[in-house]
Amino acid sequence: MATMAFKRGNSMTGGRRNSGGSGSWMLIVVIMLLLVLAPVGYFFGSGMYTSIDVNDLSTSISKQDVDWRAKLAFQHIRSLFSKRVIDVIKASTDDLGPLSLDSFRKNNLSASWKFTEQDHVINSTSSPAEITEGTRKWTPTGKLEKILDGHSQSVDTPEKLARRKLRDKRRENRAADLVKNDNNVIIKLENAAIERSKSVDSAVLGKYSIWRKENDNENIDTTIRLVRDQMIMARVYMSIATMKNKTQLAHELQSQLKESQRALGDATADADLNHSVAEKIKAMGQLLSKAKEQLYDCKLVTGKLRAMLQSADEQVRSLKKQSMFLSQIAAKTIPNGIHCLSMRLTIDYYLLPLEKRVFPRRENLENPDLYHYALFSDNVLAASVVVNSTIKNAKEPEKHVFHLVSDKLNFGAMNMWFLLNPPGKATIHVENVDEFKWLNSSYCPVLRQLESAAMKEYYFKSDHQTTGSSNLKYRNPKYLSMLNHLRFYLPQVYPKLNKILFLDDDIVVQKDLTGLWKVDLNGKVNGAVETCGESFHRFDKYLNFSNPHIARNFDPNACGWAYGMNMFDLDVWKKKDITGIYHKWQNMNEDRVLWKLGTLPPGLMTFYGLTHPLDKSWHVLGLGYNPSIDKRDIEKAAVIHYNGNMKPWLELAMTKYRSYWVKYIKFDHPYVRGCKLGE
Repeated sequence: MATMAFKRGNSMTGGRRNSGGSGSWMLIVVIMLLLVLAPVGYFFGSGMYTSIDVNDLSTSISKQDVDWRAKLAFQHIRSLFSKRVIDVIKASTDDLGPLSLDSFRKNNLSASWKFTEQDHVINSTSSPAEITEGTRKWTPTGKLEKILDGHSQSVDTPEKLARRKLRDKRRENRAADLVKNDNNVIIKLENAAIERSKSVDSAVLGKYSIWRKENDNENIDTTIRLVRDQMIMARVYMSIATMKNKTQLAHELQSQLKESQRALGDATADADLNHSVAEKIKAMGQLLSKAKEQLYDCKLVTGKLRAMLQSADEQVRSLKKQSMFLSQIAAKTIPNGIHCLSMRLTIDYYLLPLEKRVFPRRENLENPDLYHYALFSDNVLAASVVVNSTIKNAKEPEKHVFHLVSDKLNFGAMNMWFLLNPPGKATIHVENVDEFKWLNSSYCPVLRQLESAAMKEYYFKSDHQTTGSSNLKYRNPKYLSMLNHLRFYLPQVYPKLNKILFLDDDIVVQKDLTGLWKVDLNGKVNGAVETCGESFHRFDKYLNFSNPHIARNFDPNACGWAYGMNMFDLDVWKKKDITGIYHKWQNMNEDRVLWKLGTLPPGLMTFYGLTHPLDKSWHVLGLGYNPSIDKRDIEKAAVIHYNGNMKPWLELAMTKYRSYWVKYIKFDHPYVRGCKLGE
């Protein structure tokens, strides 16, 4: 039965297949077509334009070739664009339908988006032939092309743009650092040159420097500075042009440099410049621009400027030494007018009868209750200024007594001047140092040393091995004069006095000085203004501390003080035997091993520990070498001192300080007019 049934089923099946085979086969084919075409219709129906950049995909991917690679690109398309781009795409799709390049332009995308091959953009008005041709000619160039083609390069995301900016910033910083380092090297060289120029001895020219703050005004004479800067750069480029065989350019630079030099001339201020200087500046500027285009090399230009700086520094040092040498010579000279005045006064003095050569009020010379001054000088005009300025500013001129000492050459002139021009009611007396018989070589060590052969050779032989500006300073004739050393013998010269004010002849008195006699010196011998506000006015500047005698007895950092206005207590002087201390040190310095010549070093040693500091307003120094003294300090000072080589009676005196001195000269005096001292 089973077998029969089986067979029956087969036969039935076969019969059914035979009868309806064509209809079932068609049904299967339809189902298969639906399964294949449904996804394709879905993708095309949904529209590719809503998922990716139409401008890229519409021309790079054919509608008939959408495969799994396109699907993969679609899935990752969101990770390729910023939120701002996605928002623009979405908004454009919602409002306008499929996107176009115009929609991107209107929405102002970031600068990282670039539109290329715009000639091939397909728009709604293009014909089918144009679309086909444009599609064939156009090749993808955007960032998406690189992804779809399998390139390793990625799109410029905001993160990459930020990294690129950081790299650019680092490059700029490195370039700025290189420029800064080069500028720092130049600045160091300039500072070194400045410090080296400052280290040159300023005893002659003083502390004046173009680098001082008072001269650091950028608005002063800017045109002259511009011309000079152009000339410097012209020399640099001319040297480089010669080195690179650009002879024509070098010749042009040399010619224009000469024109600038002629235009500048001797002018020291913009007001002194010729009107044609503006044209020269313009021409030079154009030529320098041309030279820069052809020759500029940072390393080469820097090297040339450094070489010029070093050369200029050497020239400055050489000129300073020459200037110091000439100034030392000028400081030792006596102006013709003063020499004329001294000669005329001397002749007239010795023509006077003996009875007319006597000064009045001689009884005041040894009165200890009066105010006594000691003035040792061989300069008639300078001594007259000291006496006149003191008397004019004194409250009680009749109580002032002046003790003048001169040498035999100027003794007659000094007497004659004060006989003709007595200081009012004050007392004055003039003596001759050569008539002090007790002052001889057996008693005074410095006289004995000055008479030695070694000292004469040091002073008078020009081929001395240490000849130079510094050595010349100590070969000044004033060191040969006992007038300079007489300050160490005040009790011997004035035995009846108990106090005396010592004055140099290069000072001017501006206030009444009687208050100095009321100052308590606290048992000290010397009342003086200290000068250690600056390091070079300490003991180690003046004394040789490599010598054991100096090192054992003195402090190298001890504060120095100034001669020029000193109150001496002669009673304490005698008790301390100051003159004996001076003799001791002077005898030990016969070979100049303790100090060089001069009176300040032995003074510092002799009065060491015996000097009372006075208020600085009593005595302002430096008018003979320092051009930067505060005017207020000068005007409130009781005494101003022209210490240094620029004495007010010399032509090299500083004009800004000279008025304080010349106002006490009687220019209408017949002798002064006759010697043309007012000219």
